[in-house]
Amino acid sequence: MANKNGVQWSIRVGDGSLVVLEPEHKNRVMRLWDGLKGLVVKFAMKVWRFLKQAWDLGVDDPRKVFHCLKVGVALMVVSLFYYMRPLYDGVGGSAIWAVMTVVVVFEYTVGGTLYKCLNRICATFLAGFLALGIHWVAIHSGHRFEPYIMGISLFILASATTFSRFIPVVKARFDYGCTIFILTYSLVSVSGYRVEHLLSVAHERLSTIIIGTCLCIITSMLVFPVWAGMELHVLIPRNMDKLSKSLECASSRSCAYCIETLTSCLDSKNQVPESIKDHLSSACMNLSSSSSSVMKELAKIVSTMTRSATIDMAVQEMKNAVQELQNDLQSLPDLLIQPLDSQEESTTPNSPDKTELVQSEITVMPLMEVIPLVSFASLLMETASRIEESIVKAVEELADSAQFKQAEDEIKLKQNPTTSKIASEEV
Repeated sequence: MANKNGVQWSIRVGDGSLVVLEPEHKNRVMRLWDGLKGLVVKFAMKVWRFLKQAWDLGVDDPRKVFHCLKVGVALMVVSLFYYMRPLYDGVGGSAIWAVMTVVVVFEYTVGGTLYKCLNRICATFLAGFLALGIHWVAIHSGHRFEPYIMGISLFILASATTFSRFIPVVKARFDYGCTIFILTYSLVSVSGYRVEHLLSVAHERLSTIIIGTCLCIITSMLVFPVWAGMELHVLIPRNMDKLSKSLECASSRSCAYCIETLTSCLDSKNQVPESIKDHLSSACMNLSSSSSSVMKELAKIVSTMTRSATIDMAVQEMKNAVQELQNDLQSLPDLLIQPLDSQEESTTPNSPDKTELVQSEITVMPLMEVIPLVSFASLLMETASRIEESIVKAVEELADSAQFKQAEDEIKLKQNPTTSKIASEEV
């Protein structure tokens, strides 16, 4: 490119071509433009990833989308107490409490919504009546002592309620109620000092809170309800499926402690000799695969609530894989001692009838090199043992208690006993 005097500057590079030199201020502008484009592209990619994650979340569990719609419907309905004059005249300016109630008590599950609604109603009733009683005592004690009585009562009740939240039983069941109790009592007692008709104000607020909680309960139970029991039923096979995948892929996040330890063995800095790896790799892979199959089959049983006709066979295969790995571990000490030179025989020239046995040199493999792999194999066997003794038995007890349906293969065999008898004779 030529400058204003018509002179063009260029240099010859190593391959013989000419490169035109651009002005320095133009290079700065281009760098600034490239940096700005990079920021815009990076921001757009982040937005795209966020939208994709949100879309995947909605596709994976549509109930979350329905929950968001339910919250929107509940807020839209409760806002009518502000928009419609007859409803607003009935509750007055306390209609905002109904909106606040819907926002804070609406939970994902029906049980969570009921828990918060009951806690809020009970705490509001208790704190409201207690505040009105103390307010009546303070008024009849005279205007001089009224602020002292209200202040001291607020200090005592707030401190005692806050301390009760540290008690495990109270924290597990009434933690939200304690918070609402402190909030309601503080608002009623403080506002009662300046408000003349405190009883009417408390009545309006209590009625709007009841309206908000009832609306949340009705919406949560009637519009695409999500029950905690069903959520637990879905969560159990999902976690079991994760365990099976972790066994199949040596990915140990969100798995049991025994499986998590496998990663530390695999990531050990000590290099295990190839001969030892080859000796145990086949048995370890078989045990991992069979254990994964058992977990997947158990997850399928819980998910479909149907007994499996192949679970016994899968458990037996896992036992056989454990026995195979145990046999390989028992024969492992023979591989730790390796000869360097083969046994040789040499004949001396002076005594041709006698042979001299040359002692072969042997090397003992360091124990630290094989500990990670042996630990890994031991943990695999321990995992299989826990699957068999704990998870399989737990699923069987659940199937008996919940009366899971029989598998189709077993039903066919029961319906056709002659066919099963012929098949057993042929075998």
